[in-house]
Amino acid sequence: MNTMSTDKQKLLKRIWNICSVISLIVCILFLIYGIKSKLFYSQEVLEDFLSQFGIWAPLFFVLLQFVQVIIPIVPGGISCLAGILVFGPVMGLIYNYIGICLGSIAVFLIAKKYGDAVMYFLFKPKLREKYRHWVNDRKFVIFFTFMIFSPIAPDDFLCYLAGTTKMTLTKFTTIILIGKPLPIIIYSFGLEFVFRYVVAIFT
Repeated sequence: MNTMSTDKQKLLKRIWNICSVISLIVCILFLIYGIKSKLFYSQEVLEDFLSQFGIWAPLFFVLLQFVQVIIPIVPGGISCLAGILVFGPVMGLIYNYIGICLGSIAVFLIAKKYGDAVMYFLFKPKLREKYRHWVNDRKFVIFFTFMIFSPIAPDDFLCYLAGTTKMTLTKFTTIILIGKPLPIIIYSFGLEFVFRYVVAIFT
């Protein structure tokens, strides 16, 4: 029984890794398509592209951000960059914020229900061990708040971790809604600047 369980875990992990690679390749191909088609530079081309999806384009993107927080296959920075490039700086930022905040709340609730089990599957042992001692620390709320404001913290993991503590949903939601804008802005516009700079070099 234990062997079968281990085999299943290895199979699921292999499938997970394959999905991660495929998702990353799709993102790269989309960036290449966007550059060649001038999707990220021409308002007319952008409007034509979005018109294919109608009102579903923003909803689809928010859903994508929501899912990528729960199942972190693609680095969040890439999807934040996509939001800015496709929808513009204002609406892209808003859609990023909505999707990521809703996803973070969902992650917290999932961890409340399933505990450590889901974390063992999604995250590497080294990352889990690094922050495990904070779970029973009285200063976890302060630590969590500080990390959420930080653009370099493993946000998705910390939201799962918060769900395994005694933190309430109200307190968690308040911290997320207030703390998320700063790292999202830094990710979105920082990566956009790098993207524009790199593209300018090769075009």
